[in-house]
Amino acid sequence: MGATVVDIPDTVLTWGTVEQAAAPPEPAPVPLRWRVVAVPVVLATATVWAAGRRRNRFSRLVRLACSGRNLPPATRSQARYAVRAVRWAAQLLPMRWACLEDSTAAALVLTVARRRAEWRHGVALDPVRLHAWIAGPDGTPVEEPADTALYTPIYTPDGPGSARAERGVSP
Repeated sequence: MGATVVDIPDTVLTWGTVEQAAAPPEPAPVPLRWRVVAVPVVLATATVWAAGRRRNRFSRLVRLACSGRNLPPATRSQARYAVRAVRWAAQLLPMRWACLEDSTAAALVLTVARRRAEWRHGVALDPVRLHAWIAGPDGTPVEEPADTALYTPIYTPDGPGSARAERGVSP
């Protein structure tokens, strides 16, 4: 009897992670008017983050991120400028500043500009990790790495589980 040969393709173990570049990306240009708005908004977001009980921090930031839900939607370039401006302004803070604070402040910058942000909070598995971001009008993440596609949105302001959806209120 002859031996059966089974071809097994090479696989790469990822341990549930995606490789990231060690060097930060070059800062993208941001118009001055967006940076001027971002500075007080980042400070306000940091204040909301620090004020009150720690266990209520997430809900405080979500309410802030969703404060402009009844405004007209932002364009992709407006959302891009808001995210870039917040990241520029947040560099000056001597505190933890991660995706939740970043996306909340970007949503608030858009609210100040009288536009609505499409704020998202999602989960990825293996290993389990959470992420928050701003989505463009087409639903794709704005100014986020490619691995953001690995996250499944589990909370959107008008999605399942939101207070507006439970009350039957449309955007």
